[in-house]
Amino acid sequence: MGLRDRARQLFDVACRAADPGLALTRALRDAPLPRPDAGGRLIVVAVGKAAVPMAEALIAALPDPAQAVVLVVTNYENARPVAGAEVMAAGHPVPDANGAAAAVAVERLLAAASEADRVVALVSGGGSALLPAPVDGVTLGDKAATSRLLLGGGLDITQMNQVRQGLSRLKGGGFLRAAAPAPVCGFILSDVIGDDLRVIASGLTVAPIATHAATRALLREAGLWDRLPPSVRTALARPDPATAPPPARNHLIGSNRLSLEAVQAAAGPSARIASDRLTGDVADAAAIIIAAAREAEADACLIFGGETTVTLRGTGLGGRNQELALRVALAMPDLGRDWCFLSGGTDGRDGPTDAAGGLVDAGTPRRLRDAGVDAQALLADNDSHRALAAAGDLLLTGATGTNVADVQILLTGR
Repeated sequence: MGLRDRARQLFDVACRAADPGLALTRALRDAPLPRPDAGGRLIVVAVGKAAVPMAEALIAALPDPAQAVVLVVTNYENARPVAGAEVMAAGHPVPDANGAAAAVAVERLLAAASEADRVVALVSGGGSALLPAPVDGVTLGDKAATSRLLLGGGLDITQMNQVRQGLSRLKGGGFLRAAAPAPVCGFILSDVIGDDLRVIASGLTVAPIATHAATRALLREAGLWDRLPPSVRTALARPDPATAPPPARNHLIGSNRLSLEAVQAAAGPSARIASDRLTGDVADAAAIIIAAAREAEADACLIFGGETTVTLRGTGLGGRNQELALRVALAMPDLGRDWCFLSGGTDGRDGPTDAAGGLVDAGTPRRLRDAGVDAQALLADNDSHRALAAAGDLLLTGATGTNVADVQILLTGR
C-alpha cells in the first residue's frame, strides 16, 4: 500500500473511532437515561453534525420510543429521516433561516417542559451555527455577518463561541433556562481540543465562557469590534443575565484524543502522537509539522490533532486543513525519502467547500507547476482549494456524520 492510500485509510480509522452512535451506546451503559416522573415525558433535543446517529442510538435504547419526543437539528449534508423523530436541517458554518426556525422549534419544545419531564440534550460540533437564536435587536443577517467575520478573524474556537454566546438565547446555558423547571441531562461529543464543555456547540447545557465585558475586550484586541454590525455591538454592551443557568448533568462521550489513539493503534509500533493540541495560526502549525518531519525517521507515522485558525487576507476558497496541507507541501524540505501529509476535518467538511482537507506529498509542487498554477499567489489569496484541486490533492470524504475536530497524519517512506 502506498503512503497516500495508507494515510487515507488511517484518517478513516480516526472518523470511525468517533462514531457518535457507538459512543452514545457505550455511554448509556454507565449513565442510563433519566426516567420522567409520573405523567412526564422524555424530551430529547439532538443538535450538531452528529445529531442523527446520536438520536438513532438513543431511540434504539428506549424501552418504549413512543414515550419520547425527539427533535433533531443537523446540517444539510448529514440530514436524513429518523424513525420516531422530527429532523430539521440547517446551514453550517454560516447560520441561515432554517437554523433560525429550528431554534424556535427547540425553544417551543423546551418551554412546554414541566417538572415531571426529563430533558436529554445530545450535543455535537456544529451546534453553534445550526441553532441561531439571536437576542433582541440582532437579526439573522447580523449573526451571519458576524459568523463570517469571526471565521476570518484569526480567533480560535473558544473565542468565536464566546462571542456567539453573547448573541444567543440558547447558547451559554440559555438552553437550560428555556427547559426549566425540567432537569437536563447532556451527552456531548467533543469537537473542541481540551474538551471544554462551555465551548462545544457554544455551551448549550453549561454556563457561559465569559462576561459581555470580557467579550468586548476580546473583540477590540482582535481589531474586530468596529467591524461588527451595530446591533451586535449594542447587544454585547448590555448587562449579563442576572442569574446563572440551572445546572445540568453532562457526560462527555467522545473526543479528538480518542480518535488519535485509534489511529496510533491501527498504524502500529512506528506510530506516535506528536501533538494533540495543534492549534493557532496555520502558518505556525505548518512550521511545527515541518520541524517534526525533519526529525522523523524512515517508515514513521506522526499523528497530530487539534484545530487551527486562518486569517483571511484574500478572497479565495479554502479552509484551515486545506491551507495547512498546502503550506506544508510548499515549504517541506527534501527529506531524502518519500513522504505524505494529510490534514482533514473529521466532519468531512473544511470551511465552505466540498473537501475535508488536503493530502499532499513531495510531488505536489511539481503537479502545481505542471498545471500552470502559481501556488504562492493562491496561498496569499487564501485560495487553497483551487491549488489543491489543480494538484489532485483534495481530501474528499463527504459528510462523515461525526465531528471531533481535525486530524493530521505525516507518513515517511523507507
